[in-house]
Amino acid sequence: MARSEYEVIDFSALERELQGAVESERRHQRENDAKLRAISQRGSSYSQFRDLVLTCHMKPLEKKDKDGAARKQPWNPVALGNEPWT
Repeated sequence: MARSEYEVIDFSALERELQGAVESERRHQRENDAKLRAISQRGSSYSQFRDLVLTCHMKPLEKKDKDGAARKQPWNPVALGNEPWT
């Protein structure tokens, strides 16, 4: 089928498709790298291999992420402070 010269190209749809393809390729590369690292660790079981691949998208926390940062969710959301309940 020949394209009509009057067809309009939806550039926003093309951009979304491209972004999806780029993210898919990044995920594939990240998972492949994790698989190669897991294979190089001899003696690991399949469950360890699987866990390494499933968590390959995670990044370790940095010290600035842990220390001194305000918690967004308190451990006990019912206890909002040191005020006694009356």
